Amino acid sequence: MIYKHYFLSLTIRTFLLLVCLVLIAYGITQNNVYIISIGSLLGIIFLYNFYHFITKRFREMDDFFEAVKYRDFSRWYTEDRGTPDIQKLYRGFNLVNKTIKEINNERQAQFLYLQKILEMVDVGIIAYNTETGEVLWTNSFFLDLLDFPNFKNISFVQKRKPKAYDELFETYHPNVDSTLLKMGEEEVKVLISDTIFDVDQTSFKLIMIQNIDETLNRNESDAWKKLLSVMTHEIMNSIAPISSLAETMRTSIEEAQNKPGQNKLDIEDLEIGIESIYKRSEGLMKFAKTYRTLNKISHVNKTAVKANDLFASIRSLIQPTLENKDIRLTFKVHEKDLSILVDTYLIEQVLINIILNAIDATLDLENPHINIIAQRTNRKETLIRIIDNGKGIPEEIIETVFVPFYTTKQQGSGIGLSLCKQIMMLHQGKIAIKSEQGVGTEVQLLFQE
Repeated sequence: MIYKHYFLSLTIRTFLLLVCLVLIAYGITQNNVYIISIGSLLGIIFLYNFYHFITKRFREMDDFFEAVKYRDFSRWYTEDRGTPDIQKLYRGFNLVNKTIKEINNERQAQFLYLQKILEMVDVGIIAYNTETGEVLWTNSFFLDLLDFPNFKNISFVQKRKPKAYDELFETYHPNVDSTLLKMGEEEVKVLISDTIFDVDQTSFKLIMIQNIDETLNRNESDAWKKLLSVMTHEIMNSIAPISSLAETMRTSIEEAQNKPGQNKLDIEDLEIGIESIYKRSEGLMKFAKTYRTLNKISHVNKTAVKANDLFASIRSLIQPTLENKDIRLTFKVHEKDLSILVDTYLIEQVLINIILNAIDATLDLENPHINIIAQRTNRKETLIRIIDNGKGIPEEIIETVFVPFYTTKQQGSGIGLSLCKQIMMLHQGKIAIKSEQGVGTEVQLLFQE
């Protein structure tokens, strides 16, 4: 519709110019100065109007493109003035400006989000122009690690810490490398990686640096705190009754020695007390042995073993435990010749531990069963699944079942699943647990090729 209006206006103006030319030509043939003057005057007026009609639209577009050139999208064009085609043009300009402003606002918001996220990570990040050295962006962790104020050019680092400058900005680290950086009076072990990227034919370098000394120290400190807390709790549980019994026995012996007539020494009580101290001491020794067991496994001796042979060995080991227990235990291998590269002794220990847990979970249940399945995944990895229909694990404790010495069993040591996880890690494998109370539990052992 707007195009038709513009075309009609252009046609009318062209027609009027032709009329003026015809009128001038007619005046010339009639040698009538009056007609020639009127035709010339009208022709000049119509020609000016025609020129103004055409150039006005080009001026508006030229003005808009000039604003685009300088990225000025703040102008608002009045949409209710001028001819319908001019109004349509203004509406188009306003729509373009509005769209670009919305895009810029979204990009600005995304940039701010990214900045906030990068400020929160414990990794130093800096990006700079490789030609001029001008810093594009850096986070506070990078500045804190180098102990620098905010700087605009990497030459600032070169003047104050040339060795750090050479390692960070002159040495290329396509892979993650560990190195020592001197920060003040001490050397800090860090991980460095960097990459080069181009933006609008300008080359930039992005460097990431992480203080692994601080991370390792923090993780080591947390691990020691957890270990000492667990060990203190277990040791105190054994020492407290030993101390109490020893104090009671010492008091009884002193009273019998000081006043033998009034206080007779009860030998039976002493024997009971000594027996209790012995049992508690044995428990403490067992705790120390289980901790040593958890700590001593450091390597594996892998050999190729068929899943059927592994399962046959497990069945013979578990069978005595299932006597007088109405629990159905089944083994299934999806591929007849499926083999696994493992340390047979250690993986047997893992499977036995998990199956014994499944047996405990299915006791006193109706139609209890445990299924052990070996199969290949889509990624050609070997997966062993131990599935039971037992009581399940409460959701609030399922995340803690791999914590050393954590147990919900009265006779448990809390080492079983921790040991299983360590063995799987030594095999570069994974162990995962899915459980639902009242439905059952599935333990997955994943072995990578």
